[in-house]
Amino acid sequence: MEGTRLNKIERLLQKELSELFRRQTVMMRGILVTVSRVRVSPDLSVAKIYLSIFPSEKGGELIESIEKNKKTLRYDLGQIVRMQLRRIPELVFYLDDSLDYVENIDKLLKK
Repeated sequence: MEGTRLNKIERLLQKELSELFRRQTVMMRGILVTVSRVRVSPDLSVAKIYLSIFPSEKGGELIESIEKNKKTLRYDLGQIVRMQLRRIPELVFYLDDSLDYVENIDKLLKK
């Protein structure tokens, strides 16, 4: 039962954060931010958010910018999901480089 509840919360956070990032990156042409995965701790205190950023060269600086604006993002997220969640988890952002890894494997296999 607990696993199902956590999965629903993870999907909700992923959907709403994706929408927040989509709205914010409209102004930045040529940059795409995708929330690839969200993992929430069982006590709902911490949410690990994995972001896939295209182009990958801008990933580091964009993660730094997101870290600086973490409080604003958490507040905006809280305003959106306040009816579904009583407590908004602390947000921790990670760069998801799995697509770069897959691309590198493909290049190596083609050689």
